[in-house]
Amino acid sequence: MNTHHGDTEARSSSGLLSESLSETIIGTAIEVHGQIGPGLLEAVYEECMCEELRLRSVPFRCQIELPVVYEGRETGGKYRIDLVVADEVVVELKAVERLLSVHEAQLLTYLRLTGKRVGLLIKFNVSVLHRGILRASSMMPTVLHVSVPPWWVFRLRSSNA
Repeated sequence: MNTHHGDTEARSSSGLLSESLSETIIGTAIEVHGQIGPGLLEAVYEECMCEELRLRSVPFRCQIELPVVYEGRETGGKYRIDLVVADEVVVELKAVERLLSVHEAQLLTYLRLTGKRVGLLIKFNVSVLHRGILRASSMMPTVLHVSVPPWWVFRLRSSNA
């Protein structure tokens, strides 16, 4: 498991609000997508997301393994979460043509298994990234499709300049 805490102290759930953190993660993904575009492998996007999070001094862990437990016993299998940012938001990255319900179920399962409240599912294989972002909450039974208005994307880019 790779771990990175950036140049800042680890933040508790009472520190950085999930909504603000989600905005930061989405801004990071928009920057990565703007730099390298669609059509690459998921591993490439993950590496670039990690680098961009490091540059922004946002704490994260990547490729987190969770054991598969059945009837109270570990089976030897592992779940693997792409990113957990600031120990608050689960981020699952995809480089697929279209998201399927199984991808949404995967994110919701990761939220349940980790006890985290917020998750983002980011699909990089789109011409405009905001069309590929879904936000989930363990408090809600369904995944929300995120619609990012163009002014918000501009605000994210200009605030990171």
